[in-house]
Amino acid sequence: MDFRFSVLMSVYIKENPEYFRECMKSILTQTLLPDEIVLVEDGPLTKELTAEIEAWKEKCNIPFQSVKLKRNKGLGLALAEGIKFCSYDLIARMDTDDICVPDRFEKQIQVFKENPDLDILGSHITEFEGHITNVLSVRKVPLKQEEIKKYQRRRSAFNHMTVMYKKKSVLKAGNYKNAPLMEDDLLWCEMLHTGAVGMNLDTSLVYARTGKAMVQRRGGWQYFCKYCKGRRKILNTGYITKIDYCITCLAQLIVSLMPLSLRSVFFSKMLRQ
Repeated sequence: MDFRFSVLMSVYIKENPEYFRECMKSILTQTLLPDEIVLVEDGPLTKELTAEIEAWKEKCNIPFQSVKLKRNKGLGLALAEGIKFCSYDLIARMDTDDICVPDRFEKQIQVFKENPDLDILGSHITEFEGHITNVLSVRKVPLKQEEIKKYQRRRSAFNHMTVMYKKKSVLKAGNYKNAPLMEDDLLWCEMLHTGAVGMNLDTSLVYARTGKAMVQRRGGWQYFCKYCKGRRKILNTGYITKIDYCITCLAQLIVSLMPLSLRSVFFSKMLRQ
């Protein structure tokens, strides 16, 4: 097996150039460097963000290519396009506002070497606000295949920004699709449904940026409707039952209608550790 790998990211106009800078620093100071970076520019970007991207291309000592989309298509379709440009079968996902721990890629590649049948590997995340020393919570995920398959029916069994997966397994499952809020969940369900083998490491490999803004986005009637539409697409795969669908939509309705202060407590105390 070829253990060279690509890093796949997508960026859009609202990204903070400083966050992107911190993300790139964490990638390029890894104990094991990627063999290429593929960045999807999902629609037109700000001048500041474009300048930051171009600066990193110049200083980067590994291949770094941008896939430029004329208009914003959303994360699912952007990644579906970007994955086609990845040169290697192993692909590490990363969000442009998050930060990798220094040995993230080295740890993941080692697990793939030890488990040749593995298709997707993720980990926990440490959620922070402002600086990585300001830790708010840890989102833990199930570790083994059977736990993952069961958990995935109602909650995401992988933290999207931590995963490393095989390109051929993603394409076998039909690649990413347009499913706002559910791009990753839909892919995980379809991958597991087509026989993919998954695993999570019992450690945090990524510092994920979160806080009040994230919690605020996850409320309101529009968010709830979008959530249900995404869950309907997952229901149509046959991976979950109508009972799973109804329970998760009901739970989301309650969370969406909570006051922001109560929703913040719910996320930090009930859904995290």
